[in-house]
Amino acid sequence: MKPRIGVYVCHCGTNIAGVVNVEEVTNYAATLPDVVVARDMMYTCSDPGQNTIKEDIEKHGLNRVVIAACSPKMHENTFRKTLASAGLNPYLLEIANIREQVSWAHFRERDKATEKAKVLVKAAVAKARLLEPLEKKEMPVERSVLVIGGGVAGIQAALDLAEAGLKVYLVEKSPSIGGHMAQLNKTFPTIDCSACILTPKMVDVANHPNITLLAYSEVVKVEGYVGNFEATILRKARYVDEDLCAGCGACADACPRKVPNEFDVGLGKRKAIYVPFPQAVPLKYTIDPASCLYMKYGRCKLCVKACPRGAINFDQKDEEVKVRVGAIIVAVGFKVFDARKIPSLGYGKYKNVITGIELERLSNASGPTGGVVLTASGERPKSVAFIQCVGSRDLNHNSWCCRIGCMATLKQAFLIKEEDPDAEVYVCHIDMRTAGKGYEEFYRRLREMGVRFIHGVPSEIFEDADGKLRFNVFDQTTGHMIELKVDMVVLQTGLEPAEDVEKLQKMLNVSLSPEGFFLEAHPKLQPVEASTRGIFFAGCCHSPKDIAETVAHASAAAAKAITLLSKGKVDVEPLTASVNPEICSGCEVCTGICPYRAIQLMEYEGRRRAKVIDVLCQGCGACVAACPSNAIEMKGFTEKQILAQIDALTGG
Repeated sequence: MKPRIGVYVCHCGTNIAGVVNVEEVTNYAATLPDVVVARDMMYTCSDPGQNTIKEDIEKHGLNRVVIAACSPKMHENTFRKTLASAGLNPYLLEIANIREQVSWAHFRERDKATEKAKVLVKAAVAKARLLEPLEKKEMPVERSVLVIGGGVAGIQAALDLAEAGLKVYLVEKSPSIGGHMAQLNKTFPTIDCSACILTPKMVDVANHPNITLLAYSEVVKVEGYVGNFEATILRKARYVDEDLCAGCGACADACPRKVPNEFDVGLGKRKAIYVPFPQAVPLKYTIDPASCLYMKYGRCKLCVKACPRGAINFDQKDEEVKVRVGAIIVAVGFKVFDARKIPSLGYGKYKNVITGIELERLSNASGPTGGVVLTASGERPKSVAFIQCVGSRDLNHNSWCCRIGCMATLKQAFLIKEEDPDAEVYVCHIDMRTAGKGYEEFYRRLREMGVRFIHGVPSEIFEDADGKLRFNVFDQTTGHMIELKVDMVVLQTGLEPAEDVEKLQKMLNVSLSPEGFFLEAHPKLQPVEASTRGIFFAGCCHSPKDIAETVAHASAAAAKAITLLSKGKVDVEPLTASVNPEICSGCEVCTGICPYRAIQLMEYEGRRRAKVIDVLCQGCGACVAACPSNAIEMKGFTEKQILAQIDALTGG
């Protein structure tokens, strides 16, 4: 069929027309071979713009469409739907990016930008003439989801998915779900009890019929593709039979071995057989083999004698379970910056220099001091200085803002002033960032309570003979150097990517940002989706967030997974690589270079030849470029099509 091409050049308001002479480009497009219609439009993606395209397809018998506008990332799917609704194959579309690649790149060079736009339109038309219809395939999906991480993000996502009728496997590496939120005392800006908010949700997870909770477990392998992933999960031995354990605590009472409690950030002690905190879910005891006297030295077993239900089982082994799921939500959270990396602040050297998370545990009723903030000598501090941005907004460590430090300090300062209104509280900051609902009002409230805010950060902290902590700080607001002597210094440490991130990134074939957080497919249009289809991100593993934003992000990820799986099938994009087995030599270069593991060797007429698994292929083209036999071709980006574009761009 002879090509009949319609070209539509978008003004995009002034985004394009402010630099490119759109009318001139349109007139030029009308002269190109096989172009039947050429129009300039104010907003091509708008309803009037799309309706014009549909009318032209019917009126002029168009069988190819070229859009000269913004990046295909923005509106390619929009215009594909436009073509489909007009009865035209949606893949008979080509987009010339004259916004990002022309007007935004050459905003001071109108004449040159216009000429470049013409050439890009010429190349798009040259390729459009050779486009062929492509068809999507459909594949059945597993109506189940794997959620990796049992903090508040994973909990929220799991509950949303389960309520939508999907089967959920929630995997948490710790003995209990809850994550960092479980360690907190109160939440800002409402000063609600953190446990009162979180614990009911934890219990809901344990009791929901659609959720299988796999605590004290880790995902060790993921294979497959969107709709049909297979995950291998390592269930670590608790050495306690979960079905028999009633969580009574008799075993812990009998255990003679005490070690630092990780949940209390080392401030308190726990037994070798333990639950992390009183509200743990599941409330099942776990034996720490590195601390247990019997497992280390072959003596003790007092827990066995104390357990009334015979739940202790030292013969228990790690086991692997496999689950099939249609989608995966990653919600592995974050880790806290190690303040020891900044020795001048005295953390780890002076006992009364603590971190924000340590203050949370001291102020928590289930913490090591029963909810009373005490100095190392066991006294209530009469003066406390908070130091902001420890490890954050610092080119020597982490350049990004942790997003929660300012409000966490305000909350903790409030708790200290609430307990002792006469306590002197200082906040040393780079600047205060209180952007959120009710946040600025809370900041104002703290100023009215007498908290003193100093616009500056100290260079070094010293401890005097009387145990007081002393440092100088230059207040940029007053222009004066201030010397402070306080009973306690609290370092508000920033958030960093979780320890599991790189391992998961390789396992799931997803991308990381330069900072090490998981990278979304598009910051505006796909903020919870990975570049690998069927995988979603929730919470602080994506970027630092407060609790409210984390919950919203988790619900968004769950909604996307529900949308993906709700039909019981998924479309497979046809823009994939294909191998000509007659030419393929079976050299395996393509299998090694494919970042999505989408190419496998198969038997073909008695020989091993490469074959592309369409549903795994993301259309990156790496295999096409690498193939020494020229046996692989990209649908929608064939060699003839690319060469036609090159000829157009080079004046051929």
